[in-house]
Amino acid sequence: MNLNATLIAQLVVFLILAWFTMKFVWPPIMKALDERRGLIADGLAAADKAKADLAHAEKKAGDELRKGRETAAEFRVVAERQAAQLLEEARTESTRIVKAAREAAEAEAALASQRAKEALREQVAALAVAGAEKILRKEINAQAHAELLTQLKSEL
Repeated sequence: MNLNATLIAQLVVFLILAWFTMKFVWPPIMKALDERRGLIADGLAAADKAKADLAHAEKKAGDELRKGRETAAEFRVVAERQAAQLLEEARTESTRIVKAAREAAEAEAALASQRAKEALREQVAALAVAGAEKILRKEINAQAHAELLTQLKSEL
């Protein structure tokens, strides 16, 4: 056999095989590669989107945490203000109660003092009558001299 004929036959077979491969084998392989490339691109895009969403969620969580801390601080300030106000109201109320109790005690003491003075006047009047009776050695009628005793009590 001739070397040129073998080369030409092999060239013809190679060209038929290349045409067959390009016509029937190459398109499904390219289609599979394109699909694979699309899936990889979609996966990368989803990963980038997930990363962006995660960053956004972290930022939003940080903002919410900051707002929560600010709100808690505001609540604490309001609570402290209310506590101070309640404490001041309690102090005012206790001062008022102590003052009222002191005034009541003073009024009661004044009334007791007045009663004691009246009782003392009664006793002084009785002693004066007894002393006058002893001096005069006779009995004095207290009812007859009631006006005199009343005047004596008012003078004491």
